[in-house]
Amino acid sequence: MAEFAQAIDYVLGNEGGYSNDPHDPGGETNFGISKRSYPHLDIKTLTREDAITIYERDYWIFGGLTSQRIATKVFDEYVNSGHHSIRQAQLALGYLQAGPIIADGKYGAITEQHLNAVDEAKFMDEFKARLAKMYCDDGAANPGEAGDLMGWLRRAVKG
Repeated sequence: MAEFAQAIDYVLGNEGGYSNDPHDPGGETNFGISKRSYPHLDIKTLTREDAITIYERDYWIFGGLTSQRIATKVFDEYVNSGHHSIRQAQLALGYLQAGPIIADGKYGAITEQHLNAVDEAKFMDEFKARLAKMYCDDGAANPGEAGDLMGWLRRAVKG
């Protein structure tokens, strides 16, 4: 089964440290933890250990996956874009004809079953392509965030 300890370093490597970019809709962030999502926290003084605790408690739902690679990638994108990443995973599964699956953005037993049955390499290629398209669409729809597009695309195709 996939292990949080193996996935978290990858996520934190992508999230980086403290930022207070006025163009970031999340506002002040540290280790990817945003003030918008956690208004009660002092984001500037958040430690790496605090961030790890939050990610394990609030974001790690992928321990039932047999592929560490898939679990890490889907987790990383879940941290970055929430339910949108789950929807993209479900769309990728549907495209690969892994069986009937509803792309509702909700992670549950059916999505997990299909992720455990899919060909890892094919899924990763399709998932990354769909993430890249999602980020391009988001950049086009939100011109104020278009400056982040290259970073999003680098993250989408990594792993």
